[in-house]
Amino acid sequence: MLVRTEAVPQSPSPAVVRVHCAVGTAVAHWRGAPGGPDAEHHVEWTVDEDITWAANTRPAAAPTPRLSQDAGRVVFRGRLSLTEDSVAVLDMGGALILFDLAGPRPPDGADGSWIEVHVGRDRVSVWPYLP
Repeated sequence: MLVRTEAVPQSPSPAVVRVHCAVGTAVAHWRGAPGGPDAEHHVEWTVDEDITWAANTRPAAAPTPRLSQDAGRVVFRGRLSLTEDSVAVLDMGGALILFDLAGPRPPDGADGSWIEVHVGRDRVSVWPYLP
């Protein structure tokens, strides 16, 4: 996913950046080279929190991809794809984010539906790469 990042002043190490992309804005940990966050980058998202239906995951109010923040949590909205080996793939505007499933599997009919996943900001990182 192509994003624009900007360093968040007075953030603890590792660096924290504000990520701006076509589907929204949120704050995440920067896992790239030091001194490199204030620019455009292609990034991969890493989320170190599992999907737990009805706890941090629920059906989306709108069928559109979105990245936002709500009370210190990053909100990913996208279309859910479930695999048989307890992996969930969230398609957020063309960016694919992998999640493990915790607890019971999502309800029947969730595969292919639009969902929101709310995770702690400290659990979200972006990793720059060269396309």
